[in-house]
This record gives sequence, structure tokens and C-alpha cells, in this order.
Amino acid sequence: MKKIGIIEDDETLSKEMEYFIGSHGYETWRPQPGHYGAGEILEAGCHLLLLDIGLPGTDGIWLCREIRKKSDLPVIMITSRNTEMTELVSMNSGADDFVAKPFHPQILLARMEAVLKRVYREGSVDKPMILGDFSLDIARARIESPWGEAELTRNELKMMTVLVSKRGQIVSRDEIISQLWDDKMFVDDNTLTVNMTRLKNKLEAIGIHNAIATRRGIGYEWKGSED
Repeated sequence: MKKIGIIEDDETLSKEMEYFIGSHGYETWRPQPGHYGAGEILEAGCHLLLLDIGLPGTDGIWLCREIRKKSDLPVIMITSRNTEMTELVSMNSGADDFVAKPFHPQILLARMEAVLKRVYREGSVDKPMILGDFSLDIARARIESPWGEAELTRNELKMMTVLVSKRGQIVSRDEIISQLWDDKMFVDDNTLTVNMTRLKNKLEAIGIHNAIATRRGIGYEWKGSED
């Protein structure tokens, strides 16, 4: 199940979006009002973010840029400023799409699903990668084992893919960062650690133990599952 983040300062509209999106098979996440930091947003592990431009105390455009420094989390900007310039600025800030208020909920849903399909390649004919007693479904951003399954965020999927493709080798932190973020100059090294810890916890939760070995000061190595 894909997780959709909703950051909208109009509490009534925010709750309506949450209900509508949730009723169409998505998990939703909304931060507490005013808690709009990029770190908190990325910690939530969303697959897509609906981001209002006009936020109290901050600005959606600025926030999108901060997110883009550390992650390629898909972002759809939502705004009442329905002008070509606003749309252009949104796209230049790294947004994947732009929806102007007022909007029909079905239009928003269609835009969401188009971005999700493009980013996560839903419906792809790619076959899952079989890795011992579990499998990695790249097309659906999901990992499955006999003990359960877990949805992966875009960053988690990229980390899994690069580690698995180089199993038996140590993959440097710099190489992983370059796979996840276009401009590593703006990435705090701790951001990778947070993402990797979250991935390890997901694997542990479905019975895949000690699959990723940390090589201190060097990087990470895919070891597979060890019972």
C-alpha cells in the first residue's frame, strides 16, 4: 500500500483529502500543524507528498527545494496561486506536478496515480528478483519473504537495488548517496544512515536478518539473510 503525505494548511481541506485518498486504497500521513521540516517529512517514509505552497511560517516552494536536496520523493504542489509563473517556479523547485485550487478530488487522484505509476513503474513486466528465500519486486517497490512483506520507499528501493546488484562487494557511502541524490554536496551524511537504518528495520520485521552489513568508514555490503 502506497503512503501519501498531505501538507495543507487548511485543516478542513486537509481532512477531506485524507478521507478521500484513504478511501481509495492509500495510507495517508499528515504532520502536526506547523511541523513542516524536511527531516520529519522524509522520516515518515511516504511514497508521494501533496504539498501546499502557502504554508504558515514557511513556504512550500522552499520546503520542496529542501526535500529535493536530500531525496527524490515525488512531490505534487497544490496552490490557489493559479498562474503560469507559479507553476514554473514549482517545477523548477523539483516538483513532479502541479494542481491548482479549487480542484476536483478525482483530478487530484488521477494526477497522483500518474506520478506514482511513472516513478514506481507500476504495471511493469519486470519480474521479481529471487534472493534466496525472499524476493524483491522492483516494479511494485516491495520485498516479500515467507514471514511477511514490506513496501519500500523510493530511496529504500534504490538502496536495495544497488546493494543487491553488487552483492559480494562493499558499496561505498558516496556511491549510494550519488544513486539516491543528484547533488551530494547538500546531503548530510547522517541522512544516509537514517535511510539505511529504516531499511534494515523493515527487513528485520519480515524475518530477513543481518542482510546488510555495515563496513565502518567504508560503506555497506549485501550479505543476504542469515537466520
